[in-house]
Amino acid sequence: MSPSVSETGRRFAVVGNPDNRRVALFADAVRAAGLPAPRVAAWLDVLRDGGADFGAEEIVRVDSPGEDEEVDRLLRGEGEPTRVEGSARWYTGLTGALAGLRGGLRLDDPDDLAVLFDKRRCHAVLDAAGVPVPASPTSGPAAPPVRGWDDVRALMREHRMPRLFVKPAHGSSASGVLAVESGGGGRIRATTSVERTADGSLHNSLAVRRYEREADIAAIVDALAPDGLHLERWLPKASQDGRAADLRVVVVAGRATHAVVRTSRTPLTNLHLGGRRGDLDAVRRSVEAAGTRWSDVLGVCERAAACFPRTLCVGVDLLPAVGWGRAAVGEVNAFGDLLPRLTGLPGSGAEGLDTYATQVAAALHRHPPAPGPDAHRDLLTPL
Repeated sequence: MSPSVSETGRRFAVVGNPDNRRVALFADAVRAAGLPAPRVAAWLDVLRDGGADFGAEEIVRVDSPGEDEEVDRLLRGEGEPTRVEGSARWYTGLTGALAGLRGGLRLDDPDDLAVLFDKRRCHAVLDAAGVPVPASPTSGPAAPPVRGWDDVRALMREHRMPRLFVKPAHGSSASGVLAVESGGGGRIRATTSVERTADGSLHNSLAVRRYEREADIAAIVDALAPDGLHLERWLPKASQDGRAADLRVVVVAGRATHAVVRTSRTPLTNLHLGGRRGDLDAVRRSVEAAGTRWSDVLGVCERAAACFPRTLCVGVDLLPAVGWGRAAVGEVNAFGDLLPRLTGLPGSGAEGLDTYATQVAAALHRHPPAPGPDAHRDLLTPL
């Protein structure tokens, strides 16, 4: 029998949207550890009240504010929930709300999250730490701002980047991302999930589309530029079964614990945009056939996560190069652990556990219960 909360002196709390599947999955993991369901501080209340207070015994997890229209309106402003613009206001609202969380034992550091949700700052931190990343002319606070399509074109010429990704600095889930490729004779194409409507507004779509008129591409970039843009060289990726492939690797308490292969016929591999899960065992065989150790591939992700040591869990998007011998980090995601039913990698210490159960065990290891006879013996599965 697991100790009660009174015996352990610990309980969980989560900042999230109460009806969201992320909160439900985390609550399931907490209850499975023998503890009461976590107390939920709703994002709606946090934003309206200017913060929230937590007890000294509460282990506090911050979860995504996404998938709630009213929360999105408070963060991004009025408008359709599918709109792309407004990410700078969203970022300001999020970081302000994080600063209003008081007390508790935090699993997510607000300063780390502020960097993770600014692709320019995150890229610079990774690069300075020696983590392999795509080349970028917009990395770091001293980089020149991108004021619109003319600036993108100029940077493409200056840095010899005929193929690049244009990303909103504060976006997530591929929102507003354009994979741009140019060729001779002024040919240019952008692949994106952005739908540009007749009135010129931009909306997220589940359908990936291509724009081949430079005027259309310029209009999208010009509309996104006031929120901040980040540019990265487009690295040719390895393929599996004729589809471009990358990996989402979850790192918990410094160790790569879960991984999924994402494949697509487009440059955007996100599963919600039609990407498919690939064969992880086949990836491992391909990596080893290229003369690279699988542990070294996972080590790249662990090095990226080590740049954010005060945050328990991140999801790393790893870009394997053609031939599988090398890899670079494309993104580090604060809320990158939504991989339902996926259990831990062999040798990770999370075998048989999903991403949420792994985090519960790691959180209790990081914040052990109050001293007492056998107080945490049944609660802890150290990673």
